[in-house]
Amino acid sequence: MTITDTTITSVSAPSVTSEERAARLLEAGTAWNTRIAADPTNAQLTYRVTGEGEGAVASIIRAGKHRFLVDEPGALAGDDLGASPVEFALGALISCQVVVYRLYANALGIQVDDIDITAEGDLDARRLFGIDESVRAGFSEVRLDIRLSGPESDERYQQLRDVVDAHCPVLDLFANATPVKVSVSKG
Repeated sequence: MTITDTTITSVSAPSVTSEERAARLLEAGTAWNTRIAADPTNAQLTYRVTGEGEGAVASIIRAGKHRFLVDEPGALAGDDLGASPVEFALGALISCQVVVYRLYANALGIQVDDIDITAEGDLDARRLFGIDESVRAGFSEVRLDIRLSGPESDERYQQLRDVVDAHCPVLDLFANATPVKVSVSKG
């Protein structure tokens, strides 16, 4: 069962040519390689995101200079003002895949004209609502449908997929257990 509608609000990034993208990827990769070679601790990054509750069950999230709203559909007590937390998680997976596909396509000299990804995740709401503690609270399965277009052979795109699967940070979050430390305090 899908609990959200499919109305899409248009958002677009600035247009970049494949040459501009390649130059930016090369410049960023070179800068990071130089930084890390000078001091390996430069590879250690800490991301910090903050959030606070708003409305019925929504959250305002702040990530650097960016701010966005996360909500739930009406069927889950929300006002449907934004994507749900699990939809953002799938969106994070898609966007990380796009970045890593672009990065490694450029590094390996594999031409990718377009990337189109669909992510689906199956979630059993019985655990969420305290009905059945034996089922997993998170996704039981996530499926990625990645469509690459360009002049390369299927074998070259499969080679690219293997490299991306080995290097995508958000795919790693989904595929492997990550230690999480939680503290609660009275504010």
